[in-house]
Amino acid sequence: MLKSLLIANRGEIACRIIRTARRLGIRTVAVYSDADAKALHVRDADEAVHIGPSPARESYLVGDKIIAAATATGAEAIHPGYGFLSENADFAQAVIDAGLIWVGPKPHSIRAMGLKDAAKKLMQEAGVPTTPGYLGEDQSPDRLKAEADAIGYPVLIKAVAGGGGKGMRRVDAPQDFADALVSCQREAASSFGNTQVLIEKYILSPRHIEVQVFGDSHGHIVHLFERDCSLQRRHQKVIEEAPAPGMDQATREAVCGAAVKAAKAVDYEGAGTIEFIADASEGLRADRIWFMEMNTRLQVEHPVTEEITGQDLVEWQLRVASGEKLPKTQDELSINGWAMEARLYAEDPAKGFLPSIGKLEAFMLGEGVRIDTGVQEGAEVSPFYDPMIAKLIAHGPTRDDARLALAEALDESIVWPVRSNAGFLVRALEHPDFAAGTVDTGLIAREGEALIPAALPSDEALADAAAAFAEQSLAGFRLNAPPQRKVLLAVNDELVAVELPDDAADQSLALDDHAEPEPILLSEDGQTWLVQPYRATGAAAGIAGDGAIISPMPGRIIAVEVAAGQAVAKGQKLVTLEAMKMEHTLTAPFDGTVAELNAAAGAQVSEGTLLVRVEASPE
Repeated sequence: MLKSLLIANRGEIACRIIRTARRLGIRTVAVYSDADAKALHVRDADEAVHIGPSPARESYLVGDKIIAAATATGAEAIHPGYGFLSENADFAQAVIDAGLIWVGPKPHSIRAMGLKDAAKKLMQEAGVPTTPGYLGEDQSPDRLKAEADAIGYPVLIKAVAGGGGKGMRRVDAPQDFADALVSCQREAASSFGNTQVLIEKYILSPRHIEVQVFGDSHGHIVHLFERDCSLQRRHQKVIEEAPAPGMDQATREAVCGAAVKAAKAVDYEGAGTIEFIADASEGLRADRIWFMEMNTRLQVEHPVTEEITGQDLVEWQLRVASGEKLPKTQDELSINGWAMEARLYAEDPAKGFLPSIGKLEAFMLGEGVRIDTGVQEGAEVSPFYDPMIAKLIAHGPTRDDARLALAEALDESIVWPVRSNAGFLVRALEHPDFAAGTVDTGLIAREGEALIPAALPSDEALADAAAAFAEQSLAGFRLNAPPQRKVLLAVNDELVAVELPDDAADQSLALDDHAEPEPILLSEDGQTWLVQPYRATGAAAGIAGDGAIISPMPGRIIAVEVAAGQAVAKGQKLVTLEAMKMEHTLTAPFDGTVAELNAAAGAQVSEGTLLVRVEASPE
């Protein structure tokens, strides 16, 4: 077994790896950027090495710095986690060339599966079923559109080096293809440094089924059953579960067998995931499940597999990297119960899921579930990295047991003032289709606003809050004012008139000029609000006027679509902002004219910067 390990990653996956390594008696070394100097993974590790400025391209993506840190600290091996350099074959080879152990598949396996088009060709040769599509070298817009027309719409444009939902666009009609291709290639160039794409037929009733595979250096390859990752938003997984609902034994054997065949085709070692797309219009059927791609690393959703199999997949990785055989044979692996995972993001569903940054002044997650996180209360959520702050994983004897336990834990969570998607996740878990196990990848897009949490707490919750403030009257409220039945509360930035409960109506909420009760955090259905009695002197600030297009977060402007003085229509693209590894399009709020333009392609902007001001057209 290894004696020392450097983790070339950050956040929850770094903490997750450290936890298993510590149990196995392995010394751990963390690496960190400027932004992560006080991060949890830095404190958890036995040793930590600073590797550069906050942007990942200057720290976590600089392989030479990471190898130097491993050499300087005497680490025997490097574990890449997921993301960053985890699927970079050149980095894997550089680690090996430096005399270190790479905790991952062989570089040639990564290369074989790293480009989606080459991987599909390889799978076709290996007899693994693949989706209809175009994988050619001719990347001219005319050829790509012609292939899309021949396949038939809708189609999916996918960056061949893509992942995590980036560099991927659905196109429903021929006239939309050109714009979608440009956007896809631009995002692919920014995220992966490769603009090449492939075209696939878009499945109209799709389920995303993936199989966990594992290989060792002794020629053994097994699967650890399937996961269902169909609940997605913009091609990014939201809730994952294992096993897949509606999967019969015959179909399971077929898809898991195909996954093992795929892994054998590239002489696979370590942890990997074979991803399949299923046409679920008539339920899950073996003849309607096709290979999509292989992820040559540990997956974000690996905990659900761990929960149903009782295996520690990070331990498996470390044992395989040490030259040991797989801990279990296929016959020794079985499914026990059901597991479900929700990804908790620092983002605001009410504002188009824009990432939310800042200090976690309150961060308390529900009980009764497994929690994998890389932050604690008081930590800073940075604009430089992926906004996922925790994973909550529930396990139970049945799917409903796991689902309800997960919903309850999210319901009890408090995250403030950073916004989170906890309330959105609760609504998704409680949606009738998801509860019935009939979810497909289009559910969130179809349901739209129905899954967005309420902007304000319920009337009952606000009444309870008002009563709680009334009880503080001796600590600062005037008791000689006339009784009030309605009071004004400030809920985040909004004023709300609330009727007091009968037993509190005899107490006034008129504030003393020299005292003010402490605000409270109100939590309901996973949402958190700051609530306090409204003071006339404390007017809310920072609300942009009509027509003011404000940067919602720090980022880089990558496209300006208009000019000063130009007439624009409601919904027209104005500016495209790149932040937290995603593109965000800002549009005109109404028909009008660009009266002010403060945006330039390539410029870095801060949160709250006025980018464009649109004057409404006269009626």
